[in-house]
Amino acid sequence: MRAVRAWSAAQPMKATAHVVGAGLAGLSAALALLEAGWHVILWESARQAGGRCRSYHDPKLGCQIDNGNHLVLSGNRSVAAYLARAGASDALVAAPAAHFPFVDLASAERWTVRINDGPIPWWPLCPARRPAGVGARAFLSALPLLWAGPDQTIAEAVQPGGLAASRFWEPMSLAVMNLPPSLASAQLMAATAREAWRDGRLCRPMFAPRGLGPALIAPALDALQRAGAELRFAAQVKGLVAEGGRVTALHVAGETVPLAPGDTLVLAVPPARLNALWPAAQAPEEASSILNAHFRLPQAVAGPPLLGVTGARTQWIFVKSEVVSLTISAAGFVEGTDAEEEALLTLLWAETVAALGLAEDVRPVAARLVHERRATFLQTPANVRRRARPLTGLANLVLAGDHIDTGLPATIEGAVRSGETAARLLGKPSAEAGAASGSAR
Repeated sequence: MRAVRAWSAAQPMKATAHVVGAGLAGLSAALALLEAGWHVILWESARQAGGRCRSYHDPKLGCQIDNGNHLVLSGNRSVAAYLARAGASDALVAAPAAHFPFVDLASAERWTVRINDGPIPWWPLCPARRPAGVGARAFLSALPLLWAGPDQTIAEAVQPGGLAASRFWEPMSLAVMNLPPSLASAQLMAATAREAWRDGRLCRPMFAPRGLGPALIAPALDALQRAGAELRFAAQVKGLVAEGGRVTALHVAGETVPLAPGDTLVLAVPPARLNALWPAAQAPEEASSILNAHFRLPQAVAGPPLLGVTGARTQWIFVKSEVVSLTISAAGFVEGTDAEEEALLTLLWAETVAALGLAEDVRPVAARLVHERRATFLQTPANVRRRARPLTGLANLVLAGDHIDTGLPATIEGAVRSGETAARLLGKPSAEAGAASGSAR
């Protein structure tokens, strides 16, 4: 191992917050820590930021795509605060209303779920606002979800049957929890219902016209750089040194990086990496996958930007000009998703043609499957109880990530809030800590 890194006297006379991981949780923590007055050093093992939420140029498609399809809602207050800190509050564009169109490919029926604006959610009482064939009684009988116990799944809490299961609870469970209702934690779904579904003003889908990377990642990196944060890419933190109840150094790519007495550390890394760095976390490593299919067409496609699909393998379709992207959440639980790529793309394209009402002779210019095998931790009641808390047994170490206990599912909002929470727990650096940190360099 090389000698301890020598720090320049020109470094800012501020206590430093080291953030490990440049996914949304790490970026969120870094921005909030800067706002609180810390000098920030961001460490990332990859050569780019974003983790499971980023955009890149795909050579097969010949265009930029998102590595996964993610949905942000207008009521996601932590995402809104994150974008404000990044100076990019206009990066996401809200739909004019909380309307979610659906098609059932088995029956060819179409409907739109229309969540009303206002504090009283009366929309399930109106036939034109709820899924086709689903009565108001099915929604009223699901109210126990709001006070579900920690051991209950969504299916146990709401006891869905018939079309209510296939046309509402299953699509919502797959979209939010990345698991079918029979396995997914009811308490986490209830948290989403309380924060978003109760008011259409909070439940409007937010779209990223230029992609998730330009909307959520690039503005944060720009803001960090403008504020003097240090961004270290291709720099994997391989170990921690803990002495006297605090982290005193990091092992990074053959170097030992000391932490001064006033410095702090946020670990915002996936569960397996967290357990390797901090075994006491015992974070749940079981994961659920998401499969995305991207089709590039010769010209822009007319259709809703978001379409829910039932009665098929496809669950959600995102239309982004000439690129149509499909999402299959909890792909490991969906029959046929392990087929050969070309065969599966052919099947999914046929579902796309039917769902969007395209002409039979329309063919994509290129197609691509992207399989995120560890998209989220497996959000069963048992694993939710095992989520690590952000505070640790070390005074200057806190944890962040969508798998950390925020009370929310492993969504973009959950990831961003975990970083926000980590920064809040660390608070502001004291003047004494800053002086000690500066003198140590």
